[in-house]
Amino acid sequence: MEEFRFDFENLKVYQKALCLINKVFKIIKELPKEYRYSIGDNLLRASLSIANNIAEGNDKKSLKEKLRYFRISSDSARECASVFIVLNQQKLITKEIFQELRKDVREITSMLKGFSK
Repeated sequence: MEEFRFDFENLKVYQKALCLINKVFKIIKELPKEYRYSIGDNLLRASLSIANNIAEGNDKKSLKEKLRYFRISSDSARECASVFIVLNQQKLITKEIFQELRKDVREITSMLKGFSK
């Protein structure tokens, strides 16, 4: 029997969002405890919002409604970028990880913007 897959699971942008979430989990686990529940929680919610809004929006019938969810997803990706900047400035992540995460967020936001064209 073939495994069932939702349509959004085939979207490259959704798969990239899942990869970003995995990276966020690793970062949170390495944060000092005093930041794990403030910055870490905010970052996790924002990264999950990227994937969740892609999944939810992909099933909307009207293009206007679909694009609204994709914009929310893009906003959440930008929220992650802001947190990554703070983590980098505070030396809580390495410059290499910071650059990799920025690249990931840029790719996700570019792909989401592509849906609106």
